[in-house]
Amino acid sequence: MRLNADFSRRAVVTPDQYRWVESPTPGVERMMLDRVGEEVARATSLVRYAPNSHFPRHEHGGGEEILVLEGEFADEHGSYPAGCYLRNPIGTSHAPRVGEQGATIFVKLHQFAAADTARTVIDTRSGTWTPGQAEGVEVMVLHDVAGEHVALERWAPNTRLPSRAHRGGEEILVLDGRFHDEHGDYPAGTWLRSPPGSQHTPFTGEEGALLYVKVGHLPPG
Repeated sequence: MRLNADFSRRAVVTPDQYRWVESPTPGVERMMLDRVGEEVARATSLVRYAPNSHFPRHEHGGGEEILVLEGEFADEHGSYPAGCYLRNPIGTSHAPRVGEQGATIFVKLHQFAAADTARTVIDTRSGTWTPGQAEGVEVMVLHDVAGEHVALERWAPNTRLPSRAHRGGEEILVLDGRFHDEHGDYPAGTWLRSPPGSQHTPFTGEEGALLYVKVGHLPPG
């Protein structure tokens, strides 16, 4: 399968375009955002677990990155409520499960550098916000290794940044509020991927926005 697999092109998926599909495991559905491969794939997805469901034990051949969006996700290593950020490096394994709340998670698979070997668990609800590069933007750094940078960004209402370039690409998931640039208007739940070498001029309106932002990680094409 190849879905949004041309990394030299801009890709946008808004919530009204969501198409949930069943995974091989009952009670687990996926909204595929990009994918190169079949069941084992380089993939970015939203994954929705029904209450009291589980997923078979699996190994992370290329690493696994998770942001818990709703409910509570768990495995044999712990429980992770909404707002938790996880990184499971290459060669690790686990058996996910959820309780009565169910869970929705944002997942990136097979996208780790070989030298990126640290397991990470961050509860962003109690994380530290620092001033961003412009007034009105606060940042919580989640990961910064080998040119790949992951952070939450909290944008105040009516914030506007100068044009910014994406030398290694940029990926955004709008977690709350509404985000804008000269190309469009992106409500909560929108996923955007901008290719290496692109640029845009982002801003917020009256709602402000909370964003997951990942940069420096995309292949050139």
